[in-house]
Amino acid sequence: MTSLIRNIEFDCADAYALGSFWAEVLGGVLHEDDRPEVPEVLVSTGEGSGPGLLFLAVPEGKKVKNRLHLDLQPQDRSRDEEVERLLGLGAKLVADFRKPDGTGWVVMIDIEGNEFCVERSQAERILTGDI
Repeated sequence: MTSLIRNIEFDCADAYALGSFWAEVLGGVLHEDDRPEVPEVLVSTGEGSGPGLLFLAVPEGKKVKNRLHLDLQPQDRSRDEEVERLLGLGAKLVADFRKPDGTGWVVMIDIEGNEFCVERSQAERILTGDI
């Protein structure tokens, strides 16, 4: 028998704000009981096909680089369009590894400083033969 990942947990200062940010990024939804004053927020993503994202308010702040991070692949837009959308949601660009041939990725941070990457879409990978 094996296990599956039910939730990926994030310690954070403001569970509702960070959960709301990631719900917007992923097109997910907050659990019906989630409110700003609740210290735990669950974001369901992708028609229940993958793990949820669980945000837990903790008293200590983030001090070092994440040991684990999410890699995002846009589904209905290019990598560069997704980077612009995420900047508009409050994310910040940390490192840009895009190359002139269209390959590469971008490292960003969310509204609490958690790192994540934005890769090329499947359509962009097909164009460069990198599937």
